[in-house]
Amino acid sequence: MLARLAADRARVDRCLEGLFEQRHVVEPRLEAAMRHGLLVGGKRLRPILVYAAGRALGADDDDLDIPAAAIELIHAYSLVHDDLPAMDDDDLRRGQPTVHKAFDEASAILAGDALQTLAFELLARSPSPRLGPLVATLAKASGRDGMAAGQALDLAAVGERPDLATLETMHRHKTGALIRAAVRLGGLVAVAEDDSRLRALDTYAAAMGLAFQVHDDVLDVTGDTDTLGKTSGADAARDKPTYPALLGLDGARAKAGALIDEALDAIAPLGEAAAPLAGLARYMIERDH
Repeated sequence: MLARLAADRARVDRCLEGLFEQRHVVEPRLEAAMRHGLLVGGKRLRPILVYAAGRALGADDDDLDIPAAAIELIHAYSLVHDDLPAMDDDDLRRGQPTVHKAFDEASAILAGDALQTLAFELLARSPSPRLGPLVATLAKASGRDGMAAGQALDLAAVGERPDLATLETMHRHKTGALIRAAVRLGGLVAVAEDDSRLRALDTYAAAMGLAFQVHDDVLDVTGDTDTLGKTSGADAARDKPTYPALLGLDGARAKAGALIDEALDAIAPLGEAAAPLAGLARYMIERDH
């Protein structure tokens, strides 16, 4: 499992690094800020999910590289912008200064903008016969019906005490939408939109996306800054609503475990081909121990 994760991280990192090689650089500071936001560390969970979902339905790795890299570009842009003073105001990301700290706020805004548009420029190069659905999947997950809406809900919730359903809605958009998109992108490389296996993968991904956020909330309480690569306890310091705050630490862990069970049940009919996806779900639980 760990060897597969490392290999997939290395594979997508090569793809991402290649985007900055052998090209005429128009503005070096922008290019450097983009590299800092994209290439300095990262778990690469979303591209790993693209590979795992695609392989489960028979896709070749070469055909999965572009959507895997594209979704990581979107994820990186979102982190660059989330860290800005007007948003979550973080100084540390992946153990390094955030882009606006390493450069400046204007450079961080522009770097995020450029990473986002680069994702769609890259995805447009895909030779897939389902290019339209691939682009639509990434766009919807990133925008007003997905991650951007979730971030807006998150900002509005600071200092509030939302109920569990409201918190779940926020995180199904802010975190979950891009994880669902990663799994769907991998599946769409392999099969048509009406293939029933995509529905099984989507149920898996919806549960995984929410479980990932619950775990992040737990780790914000139990982890330390060096391990997390970002400031621990930041959510509590900003008075942000979290699962541990609503359910307690043990309750939040139990919630994550139930969601992982839901994800595993969804892909059980796919058999051995889905074993790597199941392994990823279990790995998420282990991050807390």
